[in-house]
Amino acid sequence: MTLKNLGELFDTFEREAFRLETLADYSKSGNVDAYQAFLSGQPQPDDYNESWLSEVRAHTGDGKRIYRVHILSRPLTPYLRFELGWGYRKNATGGEEFFILDTTDKPNPLESVEDFWLFDEGTAVVMHYDDTGAITERETMPDSRAPEFVTIRDMALAHAEPFSEWWEKHAGT
Repeated sequence: MTLKNLGELFDTFEREAFRLETLADYSKSGNVDAYQAFLSGQPQPDDYNESWLSEVRAHTGDGKRIYRVHILSRPLTPYLRFELGWGYRKNATGGEEFFILDTTDKPNPLESVEDFWLFDEGTAVVMHYDDTGAITERETMPDSRAPEFVTIRDMALAHAEPFSEWWEKHAGT
């Protein structure tokens, strides 16, 4: 069996794509120009993240679910203020769902878990990053490992709250 890469999995998933995010800074992994614009106080461009938003709309329009949990603690890093304020709020307009597992005042129930995507509860892709938040590898796991990632997803969701509720309480903190 040939393991599919992340792009192929996005092209072929049938029901859901879940993402666990664990880092406070992904600024070396994409959207570098937009991040710099955010830091300099520029307004969010109307077409910000439009290619991802188009993909999300296509999938959610077909009845598929794209959702993620971000494990974080406050105060937010500049990158998290950017990602949540520009990215999450914009992507939610396309139907992507976001949840926050805030560990500011409690232990992280998923300490040492790496970022991953999980497709249709059957295939996981673990995302490896260096110390600067730059992606170094996307490792497609054998389907036999999927139950581990389903368990992690379920635990993350059980401890998280919807982004909109969290944002209302903590925006900018």
